[in-house]
Amino acid sequence: MFVGEGPGEQEDLQGLPFVGRSGQLLDRLVLEEMNLTRADFYIANTVKCRPPGNRDPLPDEIEACWPYLDKQLELIDPKVVVTLGNFATRSLLGTVEGISKLRGRAYPYRSGYLVPTFHPSAALRGGGSVVAQIRADLVRAKEALVAARPQRSPG
Repeated sequence: MFVGEGPGEQEDLQGLPFVGRSGQLLDRLVLEEMNLTRADFYIANTVKCRPPGNRDPLPDEIEACWPYLDKQLELIDPKVVVTLGNFATRSLLGTVEGISKLRGRAYPYRSGYLVPTFHPSAALRGGGSVVAQIRADLVRAKEALVAARPQRSPG
C-alpha cells in the first residue's frame, strides 16, 4: 500500500489517486524496482480532498481525515506501507521528523513494515539524486514485503 499527502489537480478532477505526472513516475519506478503494477497495490492519501490553492494540509484537516485512512489501512491490512513525503510519513509514524531523516529504513508498523520515501513530485523537481533515493527505498520496500510474508515450511 502507498500513502500520499492528498489529491492534486488531476487527481481531484478524475477522482483517482496519483494519475498526474507524479503518479506516472511512481508507476514506472514501482514497476522497475518492485516488479509491481497499479493492479498489484493500493494507493490512499492522508487527506481526502485537495486543500484550497493546493496548499499543505493543516493539522486539523489531517486529523479529520485520519479515521478514513485508518479504516483503509485496517481493511487492506498491508504487509508494507510506503509513505510518500512528509505528511504521510509524519502522520503514520506519529512524528515531527522530516522525510530526509526518516527515509532509508523500514519501521515496524501494524502487522508489517512502513518504508518512508520522498513524494514523486520531489523527484520531478529535484532530479536524479531524488529518483535514486526513491529507487533505493522501493528496493527496501520489496525486501520488507518478502520479510513480511509467511515462510513456507519445507515438505
